[in-house]
Amino acid sequence: MIQLQDFRAARRLIAPHMRVTPVFAIGTPDFGAAVAHAANTPDLFLKLENLQVSGSFKARGAMNAALNLDETTRSKGLVTASGGNHGMGVINAARVLNVPVKIFLPTNTPKPKVAKLRKSGVDVTLSGSVWDEANHAAITHARDTGMAYIHPFADPNVIAGQGTIALEMLEQQADLDTLVVAVGGGGLISGVATAARLVRPGIRIIGVEPTGAPTLFESLKHKEVVTLPAVNTAATSLAPRQSSALNVDLIGQNVDRIVLVSDDEMRNAAGWMWRELGLSVELSAAAGIAAVMQDRLGEGDMGKTGIIVCGTGTDGQ
Repeated sequence: MIQLQDFRAARRLIAPHMRVTPVFAIGTPDFGAAVAHAANTPDLFLKLENLQVSGSFKARGAMNAALNLDETTRSKGLVTASGGNHGMGVINAARVLNVPVKIFLPTNTPKPKVAKLRKSGVDVTLSGSVWDEANHAAITHARDTGMAYIHPFADPNVIAGQGTIALEMLEQQADLDTLVVAVGGGGLISGVATAARLVRPGIRIIGVEPTGAPTLFESLKHKEVVTLPAVNTAATSLAPRQSSALNVDLIGQNVDRIVLVSDDEMRNAAGWMWRELGLSVELSAAAGIAAVMQDRLGEGDMGKTGIIVCGTGTDGQ
C-alpha cells in the first residue's frame, strides 16, 4: 500500500514543475434560486486545481509517474489514453522531459478538449467510443513501440502524485472536517483519501460520481471491480466503464461513501460557480458543488468542507 512517505516523496519530486494551487474560502454559500434542496450547507473551501499547470490536477500524477521512469525507458516517449485532462498532464510531463508523446482519446471526448490537445502539436488519435477502448489502443501502441504507458488512475505513482493535493490542502486549511472529491477511474480520490487519512485519520471523505457512470459506486457496493455495460454522461472525464482492484481497494479502505449527481445537477452547479464565483470549470469540477446543492453528502453536520475543483472548462458559461 502507498505510505505517507510516498506522498511526501512525490511532492518533493514534482514540486519544481507544479503550482501550489490556492484554497478559496467561500463560507456558507447562498445558492438562491439555483437550487431548492440545500438545507444543510456547510462552510466550503475550494482547492482550485483548475489553476494547475495543464488545467487540472492530472498534471501531478502524470509528472510523478514520468519522473519515476528510468532514463532509458522514458527516452522512448510517453503514451496514454485519456478523456482529455490526463492527456494534457502527460503532454506537460513529456515537454519537461523533452521526449515524444502519443495520446489516444475516445470519440466521446468533448470537441474543445480534442481541439486543445491537437493544438498542442502532439500526436493525437481518436480510438473507440469510450475511454476503456482508447486505453486498449494505447496499451497496444506502447507494446508495439516501446513507449512508456502511463495509466490515468491504476498506477501507484500516479495515485501518489494526486495525493499531494491532500498534503497541500491540509496545510492550507488544517481544520477541515470533510473532503469531497469527484470520481472517475478513482486515481484522484484514491490518492487524496489515502493521504488525508494518513495525516488526519478522522477526516470524512466523500466521493461524487455521475449517475450515468457509477463505476466506483457499483464496485464498492459489490466489493469487487465492476464493469458497467455502458456509460451515459457528458462528464466524460468521469466515465470509465471499469476501475481497477488497486483503486477499489484504496477507496474501500479510506472513503466513507460515494454519492451520485446527474449531468443537469453538475451543469447547474457549474453555472452557479461561474456566475457567483467567477470560476470557469468543466462538469467534473462542479460535481462536488452539485452534491452540496442537492444535500447528497449525508446526514449530520459536515463541518468545514473542502472540495477539489479538479479541472478548468467552460461548461458553466
